[in-house]
Amino acid sequence: MKGYWGMPEATAKRLKPGPYPGEMVLHTGDLFKMDEEGYLYFVSRTDDIIKCRGEKVSPREIEEVLCRIPGVAEASVIGVPDPVLGQAAKAFIVTSSGISLSSNDVLQFCSLNLEDYMIPKYVEFRDKFQKSENGKIDKEGLK
Repeated sequence: MKGYWGMPEATAKRLKPGPYPGEMVLHTGDLFKMDEEGYLYFVSRTDDIIKCRGEKVSPREIEEVLCRIPGVAEASVIGVPDPVLGQAAKAFIVTSSGISLSSNDVLQFCSLNLEDYMIPKYVEFRDKFQKSENGKIDKEGLK
């Protein structure tokens, strides 16, 4: 891509000079990890990362665990300001119809399946999530 149409500031933010003369490299804001065979695995967006207790936490990793809880239909996690931790993970959960879960149920499952620093500090239940035009959960609407 050569840039965003009519948006030079956005273009300058995402297109950076590459290692070859005249080359421009797209910085997407996506974080990946590479395994020993060179395969890349998506971790999260850099602007989604939660910095809790000095650790970088991917909301996606927490969401994957939350969705393994029987009765959880959808889950989303954001970082919220915390005076002690810097940021704390806050989980939003939509349950399957007829299923009753408590915050304690969620936290207990998380404590068995996540590192201590990744366990959400807050759990909030919702009837449904607002979705963006492309069908993704609107995390801005959760704040």
